[in-house]
This record gives sequence, structure tokens and C-alpha cells, in this order.
Amino acid sequence: MSRVWRTIKGYVFWTYERGSFHYDVMVTVILLFIFIAPRFINFKDQPAEHVEHQSSIVITPDGSKGMVYQVDASAVDAQDEDMVRQNFAHFLRPITGPVRVEKVEPVRDQKGHIVAYRGWVRR
Repeated sequence: MSRVWRTIKGYVFWTYERGSFHYDVMVTVILLFIFIAPRFINFKDQPAEHVEHQSSIVITPDGSKGMVYQVDASAVDAQDEDMVRQNFAHFLRPITGPVRVEKVEPVRDQKGHIVAYRGWVRR
């Protein structure tokens, strides 16, 4: 029985010489875990959600610890200010991760039509 415990202790403390049978067994178990475990264990490491068609985004620092993002109006389609803020944050999430939108204001062309939205964002 002590021989079994010595073998287990050798595996736990990785005391076997490189190239020995037990060393090869340990490496094989590690490689099997790396390549087979993702099929059975959900590590929650999915890629970020894909944006259908990404429009242009202009990013500038706001002078303090935040950033100012300007996004095309077609990407932030909404009727009221809360919906604009929510869609603005949803549009930026795949790019910036979770953020807090402090303020959103429309950018208008010479005729007064909204062409983009400018938002002040903090992490």
C-alpha cells in the first residue's frame, strides 16, 4: 500500500524525472484535460457578440477619466432620450465591454437632421 501512496505523492508533487513513464503519464493527462475538457465543461469563454454591420465610430478622450464616442444615428435608432442612451450603450458593448453612458447628445447637420449621437462614457 505504501508503494501506491508513493506513486500518488510523486504525481501530486511532480517528482518524476523527465522522460520517465510516470512523467509521460502526467503530461498526457494534462494534454487530455486541455483538449477534451472544453467539450464537457462550460468555461464561459465565448467570443463577444458579433455586430451585423459596424458603422463608423469616432473616439476622443473627454479630458477626465472618460471617453466621448460618436456613433452614426442609424446605429442608435430611437424615439426618446432613454431609448437613445440604452441603444447607444448596447451598440458600444461589443467594442468597449460594459460601460456607463453619462450623457448622449445628437449631432445635427446643416439642415437640422440628426446624423450621429455623441455620448460621454465611463467604465
